[in-house]
Amino acid sequence: MKTTKAIKNRFDQKRAAQLKQLSKIGPFVEGSLVGVQHPSCKHVAWRLTFKVKGKTRTVYVPVDMVREIKEWTREYRRLKTLIRRVTRNGLALIHGHVAARRAASRAQRLSMKALAGNCSRSSAIASRK
Repeated sequence: MKTTKAIKNRFDQKRAAQLKQLSKIGPFVEGSLVGVQHPSCKHVAWRLTFKVKGKTRTVYVPVDMVREIKEWTREYRRLKTLIRRVTRNGLALIHGHVAARRAASRAQRLSMKALAGNCSRSSAIASRK
């Protein structure tokens, strides 16, 4: 017995692949990591800058955590990119669905008109006899 799978279009396939990638996202943090060097100091002070309710907030990042925080901010940017791609493919699915429904509705109306035209011709032929 053959099994039938639902055929997915390219947007569905892309979205599924991107959702799978979302599950591989590690720890993340929103913001930008900035190294600030003060003129009087030789070392760089690291700060994580982010927004809360439209206001910029800054948090000091210890030097031993800088590498880890860089990875977290990289993961956040990757997450945002994936979210945009999933959204774009979801919107394409919606647009495709609407177009398919309109085409189906149009085809149904045309077939109804054709049937109505055939019925009126056959009744006209029958009334002549």
